[in-house]
Amino acid sequence: MAGAKQPNLFAEPAGTPTTITINDRCQIRTEDGYRVVIVSGIVLAQYTVGDRMAQNHAMVSLVEQGWADQNDIARVFGCSARTVRRHQRRFAEGGLAALGRAGGFPSGGPRLPRSREQLIRRLKTQGVANREIARRLGVTPKAIRKLLKRMGWHDPAPAQILLPIAPPDGDPNLSAFWSAPAIEAPGEASVPGGPNLSAFISREEGPIPVSFDTNPADRRVDRLLAYLGLLDDAAPVFRSEFRVPHGGVLLALPSLVASGIFATARKIYGSIGPAFYGLRTTFVALLLMALLRIKRPEGLKEHAPKDLGRILGLDRAPEVKTLRRKLNRLAAFGRAAEFGKALAQRRVADRGAALGFLYVDGHVRVYHGKRTLPKAHVARMRLAMPATTDYWVNDAVGEPLFVVTAEANAGLVKMLPRVLEEVRTLVGERRVTVAFDRGGFSPKLLLKLIADGFDILTYRKGRFRRVARSHFNSHEAVIDGRKVTYMLADQGVRLLGGKLRLRQVMRLSENGHQTPILTSRRDLSSAEVAFRMFERWRQENFFKYLREEYALDALVDYEVVPDDPAREVPNPKRAAMTVKLEQARAQFERLTAEYGAEAFVNPEQCRPTMRGFKVAQGKLAQRIREAFDRIVVLEEKRSAMPQKVPVGKVVAEGVVKLSPERKHLTNIVKMVAYQAESDLVNLVASHYKRVRDEGRTLIQSALANTVDLEVTESELRIRLAPLSSPHRTRVLAALCQELDHGCTFFPGTRLRLRYAVAEG
Repeated sequence: MAGAKQPNLFAEPAGTPTTITINDRCQIRTEDGYRVVIVSGIVLAQYTVGDRMAQNHAMVSLVEQGWADQNDIARVFGCSARTVRRHQRRFAEGGLAALGRAGGFPSGGPRLPRSREQLIRRLKTQGVANREIARRLGVTPKAIRKLLKRMGWHDPAPAQILLPIAPPDGDPNLSAFWSAPAIEAPGEASVPGGPNLSAFISREEGPIPVSFDTNPADRRVDRLLAYLGLLDDAAPVFRSEFRVPHGGVLLALPSLVASGIFATARKIYGSIGPAFYGLRTTFVALLLMALLRIKRPEGLKEHAPKDLGRILGLDRAPEVKTLRRKLNRLAAFGRAAEFGKALAQRRVADRGAALGFLYVDGHVRVYHGKRTLPKAHVARMRLAMPATTDYWVNDAVGEPLFVVTAEANAGLVKMLPRVLEEVRTLVGERRVTVAFDRGGFSPKLLLKLIADGFDILTYRKGRFRRVARSHFNSHEAVIDGRKVTYMLADQGVRLLGGKLRLRQVMRLSENGHQTPILTSRRDLSSAEVAFRMFERWRQENFFKYLREEYALDALVDYEVVPDDPAREVPNPKRAAMTVKLEQARAQFERLTAEYGAEAFVNPEQCRPTMRGFKVAQGKLAQRIREAFDRIVVLEEKRSAMPQKVPVGKVVAEGVVKLSPERKHLTNIVKMVAYQAESDLVNLVASHYKRVRDEGRTLIQSALANTVDLEVTESELRIRLAPLSSPHRTRVLAALCQELDHGCTFFPGTRLRLRYAVAEG
């Protein structure tokens, strides 16, 4: 028919809702959750919808093989051409694996699991601020604000939480009674017909928690309550059982409770909950770990969590990540110094008589990381290394009192005033004798300390006039039950032009060496002055013991915090110039020595006059003049350089220091554990003749001993296995009798601790 349009013999395929055309050759077909990429009727790729790696590979294949350009691919797949180019680059560099999602949190995804919405809603109902909620959950306040916005949060009226669970009757582990009045925490609703979860009986170590579990080996209910934010700390629940490994560490609990660490921690930190392993449980675990010589959190990997949990009254002990997380939360408070000071005040109140003499010394912890830190001289290694210096204060018997971390390894002369300010706040206005080594010798400092009300006891540093041997006399005395004999000479000395008058006690050793001791105490005998000064080695032994037994030098982490960039340090350019100056002087001395040697061997029959010698040695004389001129130039350049410069101008990558909080906190825990161990040694001193040599070894064996546990309505009975020999077992039995006279409750329970030794 004329004018009629002839139909196309090869009509284009009709599009369907599941088919998308890229160009005249390529299509994408989606059906039943699967997607196929077709090129000229041939399948190029097929994958599941949502498989981003396969989809990215299909995009790259279409572009790389020339079937489509980047703009068409970006239009169809809903991305930008820049994204397509990025996929091409990643595929070329890393292959198919590089097309997967990169590491890190998905962009735009919720930062908190949906299960936390109920907890956050409850806390907001109670009026808790976003910042406090973020601190409890370990996230940022911004994440809380975003989640509240997604939840559509509006300030509702406070709601009450009803728990359909009640603890069983007659369980001796339960630490509260239903008839007791509930003490409600601020902002928390009480449970109708039952106790408040925050507990009710307020004692020195804190409120007694409640457990809602009936089986001590299955704490699922308490863990659920902690997960829901209804429990701040799990109550210890014990059951009678035999052969509990390492249960002997419970011998230290009376000393630990008497130290006040649990009450002080509750006062300083309050709570780190909601959590199953709360504040009290965390400190009990850390202290018992230290006494069991589990020196780092990683050491928990070598012990069964269930076995350690039986000692703590839990189904499982906290593991490595959990314990590190608890330390991080405690460190976030920034109150380690306040915590240590409060414990020191408690110890001063209990043992003020032992504080007549205080020993101050620094301990250097070497750093082996990659950060640029200030260096300090490590005496035991005899070299300077990147390190951090802690200054410890110990009492007259060598027991630690508190510790202070020095800024940038400041010396003892600089740190003593700060340390003694802390001592003054602890002991009040009474006069205390402070003993320290030569590192703190400075006549100006000594004059200031005496004016501030302190007596001093130290070694004299530098040159001093030797005393004639005829002035020494033998001095014998019995001090602290020990007989001592010294060859001493006692005399007065004047320093600072007569402004500082001190007493000098010189000791003569068998090899003829004289050791001068300076003190402001004139009421002590010469023998006691020498004895108190040489007792400073107790502190050195303390450092050695804690390094070996408690890993004192171990770093909790390698975290760093910003340091003061304006802090002045020795100018490194001046130090480099000093090295060059010393080299120039050494060269000058070598040349002058060579010139003198030439003059000595000069043949006078050939060169009888000085002029002839100078002419012959002209080149050597020229080198000497050049070396001298070089010394003059270097001295002028060095004098123009400042001796100290801000550290910010020296360190290019930023001024940092090791984070002090976690290390300070673990130092305090180790200090309290050491004090508890010392208390046990003192208790067996009257029953064990070799206590001075083997006392701590005996206590270590007892703490690692196996025990049987028996639980009654009011007591936790601990029966220890016999030790390796009968006489040691008798000493252990005497120790149990001493501890049994006291009235100590396991922290967080109403169970009194009773001790005994099983019959061998």
